[in-house]
Amino acid sequence: MEEITDFDALRRALAENSGQPEGPARNARAERLLADAERLDVPLAVIEALGHQLKVYNYSSEKDKMFVPFARLLRMWDERPEEFDEYETDSLHWVFKWMSAGMLDQPHVPLASIEKWLGEMEHRYRLAGHSERAVRGSEFAVAAHVGDLARAQRAYAAWLAADRDRMADCHACELNGQGAWQAERGQDAQALRLWAPVLEGEYGCAHEPHAVLAASLKPLLRLGRAEEARANHLRGFRLVRSMESMRGAYADHVEFCALTGNEARGLELLAERPAYFTDTGHPRSRLDFMAVVALLMDRLTELGHGDQRVPGPAGRTWTARELAAHARAEATELAGRFDRRNGTSHVGDRARARMAQRPLVERLPLGVRTVRPAPAPAPVAAPSVPDVTDGPGLAALLAEARRLSDTLRPHALEAWAAVARAARDVELEPRDRAEIADHEAMARGPEGVGLFERAAELYARAGDPGEALAARARGAYVRALGGEVDAALGTVAGLYDEVLALYADEATGVRQTASVVMSRARILMRRVHEGAAGPAGRAARAEAEQAVREVLALVEGRAGDEVWPAARAAEARGMLAELAGLCGDPGRAAELFGRAAGEYVAAGLPWFAVEYEVQVAALAHQAGDLAGAERALRAALEYGGPHVEPVGRAQLHLQLAEVIGGRGEAVEAAEHALQAAHWADEAGESGTLGAWARQQLGGFLLRQGRYAEGAEVLESALADLSAETHGDGAVVQARWWLGDCLGELGEHRSAAEHRLRAADIAREWPEQQDHATLAHLAAESLSSAGLPAEADRAYARAGELWRALGNPQFLVRALRARGWLALRGEAGAEGARVLMADAVRECEDALEAAADPVAREQLTAELGSTHRQFGDLLARSAAEEAEDDVIRAAFEAALTQMDRAAALFGTLGADGLHSRTGAELAAGWLEADLGRPDGAEARARAVLAAYETAGETDETAQARRAEATQMLRAARSET
Repeated sequence: MEEITDFDALRRALAENSGQPEGPARNARAERLLADAERLDVPLAVIEALGHQLKVYNYSSEKDKMFVPFARLLRMWDERPEEFDEYETDSLHWVFKWMSAGMLDQPHVPLASIEKWLGEMEHRYRLAGHSERAVRGSEFAVAAHVGDLARAQRAYAAWLAADRDRMADCHACELNGQGAWQAERGQDAQALRLWAPVLEGEYGCAHEPHAVLAASLKPLLRLGRAEEARANHLRGFRLVRSMESMRGAYADHVEFCALTGNEARGLELLAERPAYFTDTGHPRSRLDFMAVVALLMDRLTELGHGDQRVPGPAGRTWTARELAAHARAEATELAGRFDRRNGTSHVGDRARARMAQRPLVERLPLGVRTVRPAPAPAPVAAPSVPDVTDGPGLAALLAEARRLSDTLRPHALEAWAAVARAARDVELEPRDRAEIADHEAMARGPEGVGLFERAAELYARAGDPGEALAARARGAYVRALGGEVDAALGTVAGLYDEVLALYADEATGVRQTASVVMSRARILMRRVHEGAAGPAGRAARAEAEQAVREVLALVEGRAGDEVWPAARAAEARGMLAELAGLCGDPGRAAELFGRAAGEYVAAGLPWFAVEYEVQVAALAHQAGDLAGAERALRAALEYGGPHVEPVGRAQLHLQLAEVIGGRGEAVEAAEHALQAAHWADEAGESGTLGAWARQQLGGFLLRQGRYAEGAEVLESALADLSAETHGDGAVVQARWWLGDCLGELGEHRSAAEHRLRAADIAREWPEQQDHATLAHLAAESLSSAGLPAEADRAYARAGELWRALGNPQFLVRALRARGWLALRGEAGAEGARVLMADAVRECEDALEAAADPVAREQLTAELGSTHRQFGDLLARSAAEEAEDDVIRAAFEAALTQMDRAAALFGTLGADGLHSRTGAELAAGWLEADLGRPDGAEARARAVLAAYETAGETDETAQARRAEATQMLRAARSET
């Protein structure tokens, strides 16, 4: 840390401290710097140190400390205004607004004192010649805070009517306040119109669009614009996460989570900022924070998680129920202090309304990992069937269960389970008990084999031998699923013979017979899938196909009100499709799967079609028919609706995202990836399938230029992605995309970290193209982050890789980049020239060796760019020289490089026109610097002639013309 021995050292230290993160450490440093300033015995040094201290207090949780340095500054101004320079004079008047807001946010400051201060501010602004705009804005804030609607409206109008001057808040901050007022009055659409220039990046400042993004969340939700709200949450939270002074905006994000079914994410946000529970320097934002904590905890308690451990004030553990009571009490007490000071109930009314809010969206998927605090409910609840034991109630349950199973509806097994519970102590007919046992066996899977036997005995006792055989056949199939295929085949063979005999004697019906025949076909298909090779495999497939066709022969063409014949036919068609695929006929398989799906849909059973549409999609994808794959996946989602399990929905959405993204539709692909992540979380697959979905979502957001959202999602994905589970390619791609997002956001150091980590993984791959590209990108990030030594090493690594890969263009680019870095580093101008000369030589050698015309053209352009940059570097290095002869020599050398560049670009014809004229103009300015105006004029005229026929829409041509005209005038003035 630099010792403060003079005013310049103090200013450097103040500037350095301004760039530090908000918080107590920065504030403490500001206090020490004030003490250092006082020892210098320079009045302006003390003034600047006080102003710095005031600023860091304002942008921290210790806003209540602002008043002391400001009072001292004001006293110094009143006593010796001549000691303030112009900047500090303006700064003093500027922070009058901070004092007004600061007093308002401290309930111990009397309202009369605040009103007196407003008058003082107005008087001093008038004396200084400033507009009253800032004064009226502060008056509006006071009136709105206490709930004086009439005065707030008058002050608001006066605020907007007054002239903007340098004391007015920046456009972004003003629009924030104006939009917030409209939102408070219920004018959400108007608020968002006012905020639009800030949200779209037209206006911004140190705390904007941070605050506006947070403020926009509820209005967007209320207007039904949930997708925009989700995007603003991801963008905005990333901005406020590390800013201690933005507790109010942070609270808006917690509130958003509570109102959108993202309670678990809300808990994560609370855990990130434990100090927000206890920081007392800004009571107003603490009130906002505690109110939304109460809201979130009430929501968790309502959902049945009142006893869950949650983040809270340090010193003890908290349950959601306990923290809800604590936060409500804190918020109520704080609101009461403000209301007593203000003489109104406005602050308390708003706090109570905020804590009493109801969710605006049941569940809004965010894309980032969000683990629910309890197992997710099924996507569609099973029919509500009460447990009853009386006769009529049980009869109704039986009727409903039979209806659901006879029509193959979802949740039939749940309905039969309800019948079983209701019939525990009731005497039933054997037929009723047979059906109960049969469906319980179906629900139990392998554990239900014995129950199928029990059901068969009861069916036989009830006088239905065909259904008894069908129950035993179902039991045999379950045994086959458990691996006992041979035993199951032995059992079903006898049942098959028996049922055909019964059917021939008309002792049983088609339905019972088809059930046994279908069970036999299913078991034979299990044997096929065991994968026997050679003649045995062919024989197994042939026997299975014959069995399947028997099912079709039995059920096809049977019309009527029942749906089971169509269902049996569709399933049989699906089995034939499987056999076609196993026999190496994917086209036939796809046709049969599609036909089976269509039969299910025609029968009113679309949920059964999902599996077959997925098969169609897979076969289409293998055949390169991406349009067909997309159609099938869309159909699967449509047909399955809410009946598909969460993990299945996640898989369907993820497959659709990949197909749609493959044809360039990043927006729709991102929506499907988002849904995939959501359903993966619902299924408890956040760390596996969910990570895949988030990785894809992050890539699609990057392609749309939604960098902040993409970064949030990819960081969330990387928490779960692993080489062991997802493959190292997925990890590298996620870090690559994240580096791209962070680079666009200006977070170059973090971008470099992710690119380097990805490069280290790719280092082990047999193909080194990705390794080289990532090393090059990491070097760019390191350079942008102001780390030249690290950047040079990364460029050197990339250059070696490009050389090994035989890629001279990128080798040359790496050398050029190193040359520019050398110019700024220890190697200096001489080292930079050596690297640029190496780049020229490498490019010339590659051009000489190239035979392909396209490659020669590309290398010619690259060589031209290298000479152009070499010339720029030489000219730049001359600025650091002291001797005229050395400077002149550098300019002459630069001019030579520019001429070579122009000549090379000239060989490229129209494709090299803009590059050639750019080099000519650069050469012209060098001619002028060398005292040769005639040469500069000649080059300017050549550029103008090159663009004689250029249209008005060619922006580069227009810019070149303007520069050439400027050069021409400058050259003429020298002659």
